[in-house]
Amino acid sequence: MKFFDEFKEFIAKGNAMDMAVGVVVGGAFTAIVNSLVEDIINPFLGFLGGLAAKGANAVGAGGALSEAESFSSFMIPGTEIAIGSFVGAIINFLLMAFVIFCIVKAINTMKDRMAKKEEPVEEAPAGPTQEELLAEIRDLLKENK
Repeated sequence: MKFFDEFKEFIAKGNAMDMAVGVVVGGAFTAIVNSLVEDIINPFLGFLGGLAAKGANAVGAGGALSEAESFSSFMIPGTEIAIGSFVGAIINFLLMAFVIFCIVKAINTMKDRMAKKEEPVEEAPAGPTQEELLAEIRDLLKENK
């Protein structure tokens, strides 16, 4: 039974809860970073790379791009920037963070309610002061003379 009590105490500690929350939120934030890279940065770089390749081919051929050709050249396959996917990843992160916040708040409230209220310690009645004790000793010595 001692093992389970120690495990329960470990789980109830704030450090373990903080670590668990950090892992979950970190995992959710990873989705945002992956979406940023895969849906926005990589297509943008591919778009720039595609333009550079088309521009080099046109210049190498000895001609300039016509106006109609330059408008159609912006449609490079595989370079669609998926803003919706990125916004979806952000919304998923915010929902995950809100749920984690609610769970941690509920756990902290439960912990506060279940914590034993410490009873106020009754102070011992104050004894005589040093001056009072010395006066009493003096009076006793006077009586013994």
